[in-house]
Amino acid sequence: MADKSLNRTELVAAVAAESGQSQATVNGVFDALFSTLATSVAEGTKVTIPGWLAVERTHRAARAGRNPQTGEAIQIQASFGVKVSAGSKLKAAAK
Repeated sequence: MADKSLNRTELVAAVAAESGQSQATVNGVFDALFSTLATSVAEGTKVTIPGWLAVERTHRAARAGRNPQTGEAIQIQASFGVKVSAGSKLKAAAK
């Protein structure tokens, strides 16, 4: 499998070319999208783009763990994580 990746600059350029908008406009839209997404997830709101993806905050309970260097038992505090799920259109595009 080839190592292919698309960084933000390349993505902005591709969306600008596809939509006919300037790269500055597309970059501003991406900034607003990611800002809104981060704020919503931080508040515990699930963000869904039907068919494409869903992003939600998850809770990790406190648990016991071990320090891998010393083997000493430690207590890991409760925390939050983020779950990103692919929608049906995205899954179909990956086939």
